[in-house]
Amino acid sequence: MSDPAVLGEGGIGGKASGLMAILGSLESAEDFPMEVTVPGFTVIAADHFRDFIGRNGLGRDAEDDEADDRIAMAFMRGEVSPILSGELWKYIADTREPVAVRSSSLLEDSLRTPLAGIYQTKMLPNNQPSDEIRFRKLMEAVKLVWASTFFADSREFHRGMGSDLSEEAMAVVLQDIAGRRYGNRFYPVVSGVARSYNYYAFGSSRPEDGVVNLALGLGKTIVDGGLCWSYSPRNPKTPPPFGSVTEMMKGTQNRFWCVNMERVTEYDPIRETEFMASCPLEDADYDGTLSLVASTYVPGSDMLVSGTGRDGPRVLNFAPILQDRVVRLNEAVARSMELCSDRSGTPVELEFALRGPSRESGPELGLLQVRPIAGAGDEVEIKPEELSSPGVIAISRRALGNGDNRLDHVVYVRPDNFSSSSTAGIAGEVAAANRFMSSLGEEYLLIGFGRWGSTDPWLGIPVTWGHISGARVLMEVSGPSMRVELSQGSHFFHNLSSFGVGYLSVNEALDGPVRWDLLEDGVEILDESEHVRCICIPGGLRTRIDGRRGLGVVIR
Repeated sequence: MSDPAVLGEGGIGGKASGLMAILGSLESAEDFPMEVTVPGFTVIAADHFRDFIGRNGLGRDAEDDEADDRIAMAFMRGEVSPILSGELWKYIADTREPVAVRSSSLLEDSLRTPLAGIYQTKMLPNNQPSDEIRFRKLMEAVKLVWASTFFADSREFHRGMGSDLSEEAMAVVLQDIAGRRYGNRFYPVVSGVARSYNYYAFGSSRPEDGVVNLALGLGKTIVDGGLCWSYSPRNPKTPPPFGSVTEMMKGTQNRFWCVNMERVTEYDPIRETEFMASCPLEDADYDGTLSLVASTYVPGSDMLVSGTGRDGPRVLNFAPILQDRVVRLNEAVARSMELCSDRSGTPVELEFALRGPSRESGPELGLLQVRPIAGAGDEVEIKPEELSSPGVIAISRRALGNGDNRLDHVVYVRPDNFSSSSTAGIAGEVAAANRFMSSLGEEYLLIGFGRWGSTDPWLGIPVTWGHISGARVLMEVSGPSMRVELSQGSHFFHNLSSFGVGYLSVNEALDGPVRWDLLEDGVEILDESEHVRCICIPGGLRTRIDGRRGLGVVIR
């Protein structure tokens, strides 16, 4: 691991600081079961961002709620300083591997404000034959990350937090992508997010055992709330609580993200996924990477067999790695998480990627990011008589967070006309309701169906963090048409825990029905759209969450 370069001054941001912390943690560590490293990175410090803004008179449009694409195009037309231009030209002349261009704001991921995921990341193949073209693509990516400082999600977040967007400053991390090239696809065999404290422990696992989420390919699957595999690092062979093999096949990853190494004909510098591709599992099978992460379904015996040595449907349950231990990934991740937690003195969330073995070298674990997460606070005990109280609106046996909140306001997706096909539009209505509640200066309980924050509209309502920044507690109702596993480890859920936002997942088949009649009885409707309603409840309600038992209740 070479020493990272820092271009400029004025702060390197939380993401870059986290990478520096990982380097410090690895300096004295020797007891890893495989090679563990931090992929090489360079940091563009925040003073270059400030210079670019001032030099080109940018940033003011954010006050007028300018559209994201117009802001991005204005940044694309801007000129950088000759100093930075020269530094990036040197960088591109020395770098031939694919590069991730990532935000590292002075607010994002810091201990004071551990916010994640509201800014852009761009993956570059960096394989064009001309240095001039590769330089131009890198410059476009840096400008896109800078521009995202003023995008709608960022503006919504700062409004919800009551902070001044003009005080934000953006450093940028240029980091080698951990992975290998397979034909025209470049990706890691496994991407993952590990958390040293798990608010959704299942089976015999305890919250302090932590949780790991795994996905084939780039980590976009996980951070966007897509289907991935969850397990406890203390009990890696225990599968998530699927009811059957058929249910597991439906509830596990079926596509993966890679860097597209082919010639891209559609020029779109303001699109985050310009150089990325979403591929079916058959492509990974062709590449030979699926054998490390999948099992094969044998219909005759209705069972899964680890690996891909026979014909049949593939299921991404990571059995070759977690059960057969052909790669000792779990031990390496657990040790890395322990080192980072000890160094920071707080529970952490760790992003990583596994570079698959090749003929020339063995597997390699790349540590990509570390950030603090909030542990459980004061103990909250929910007694049995509370659960049987006539004022109970909903009970959740899978609750995130810890605390006792009294709220007078609720924003909820109306159950009378909800449809899975309408979730993209509903996300916009939720964002409008959030702005309305923020204008009143009121926190609220937010209730919806399916998974909050999913990028798959058929799994839930695809809100971003900025859309729900004023919510104090979130509740998802998982009915027969949307019974999905929760997306731990995503940026969305990291932000929930970092800001102490409660999260209640209600499976009506197991927890009992939501008492909509009790919720709506005698309330004042403050605002209403086609699918979303804002209400004020006389006397208010309480949301109580016991983070140690994962138990939550909403009481009128």
